[in-house]
Amino acid sequence: MNEASTSPNVSGDQPGGTTELREKIMQALKTVFDPEIPVDVYELGLIYEITIFPVNNVFILMTLTSPSCPSAEAIPSEVEKKIKAIEGIGDVKVELTFDPPYSQEMMSEAAKLELGFM
Repeated sequence: MNEASTSPNVSGDQPGGTTELREKIMQALKTVFDPEIPVDVYELGLIYEITIFPVNNVFILMTLTSPSCPSAEAIPSEVEKKIKAIEGIGDVKVELTFDPPYSQEMMSEAAKLELGFM
């Protein structure tokens, strides 16, 4: 994901329901919150990449607001759990990265409004 964009890089659009599956994944991500921030991980811009492979295995590349985030283990685990709960999903791998480092510019406009940055 580049810094000018608040949407993650999504790959795997193929015929046969992958677009619908991608929407379900994004909706599931919108139910995961950082306990210290009242905005979901998707709108915060913490999701850098969503890849759906042909057998409905899913790879998520994400970050946290800080490398020292107290929820560093809980948030990726919850992301994995919520995506695995979607019917038709195979394996789920969630990888954390801090490159590029998180910044407020990665938030959606809705997140910025919710947090009073606009």
